[in-house]
Amino acid sequence: MSICSSLARKFPKLTIIGEEDLPSEEVDQELIEDGQWEEILKQPCPSQYSRIKEEDLVVWVDPLDGTKEYTEGLLDNVTVLIGIAYEGKAIAGIINQPYYNYQNDEKLKLREHRNEAKAGPEAVLGRTIWGVLGLGAFGFQLKEAPAGKHIITTTRSHSNKLVTDCISAMNPDDVLRVGGAGNKIIQLIEGKASAYVFASPGCKKWDTCAPEVILHAVGGKLTDVHGNALQYNKEVKHMNSAGVLATLRNYDYYASRVPESVKKALVP
Repeated sequence: MSICSSLARKFPKLTIIGEEDLPSEEVDQELIEDGQWEEILKQPCPSQYSRIKEEDLVVWVDPLDGTKEYTEGLLDNVTVLIGIAYEGKAIAGIINQPYYNYQNDEKLKLREHRNEAKAGPEAVLGRTIWGVLGLGAFGFQLKEAPAGKHIITTTRSHSNKLVTDCISAMNPDDVLRVGGAGNKIIQLIEGKASAYVFASPGCKKWDTCAPEVILHAVGGKLTDVHGNALQYNKEVKHMNSAGVLATLRNYDYYASRVPESVKKALVP
């Protein structure tokens, strides 16, 4: 509510599409953010975007990516996603990790109430990763997964036979099952995983728009399981019905191993 309402008030000509609809009633002023992040404003705007009009942009918002994990106390899985698209293409994005550096013991999922989240020793709680195509991605240290290793990151809570069949076909050395699309892309760009594989419907455009930009800005690739680029214009269906396949490097290896049975089951 706060994110979408703040954007709508500051940029009234934007098309804003989110997991939560814009409220019909007036939002409390305390929930409205009207500030600006000076660090971003210091960066030059890529020339290809200098003439874009506000009304031509579509903003995709997921205020709580990794909802199930949030309720279970797995706070390091949680992200806030804001993606910006122009002419159907994701061009700018923000991944905020409000609980980054939160020391969470996954063996004791409900050990602490989420309001008691603490940072680690001398750690700053939370971080913001952002990127613009043609400019770069910022707020993290880019790292590649170990060479020769096929480490798959995939859904923790929405698996099925299609997902498991697709992962098995890629001969993984390890499979990481975590929550949140934003969190999975972070695993790719920080070298914890080689590929994000989700061969199933369920993921929405607001889950992938911002993370796709961050990945593409550092040379990665995100598509559906057929290899099609995702479209983000305002008329597009919200569901990524043909799943998601993403890598920082070696995309062709993983794309070539998606089984035909999986492709036939997932219609774009």
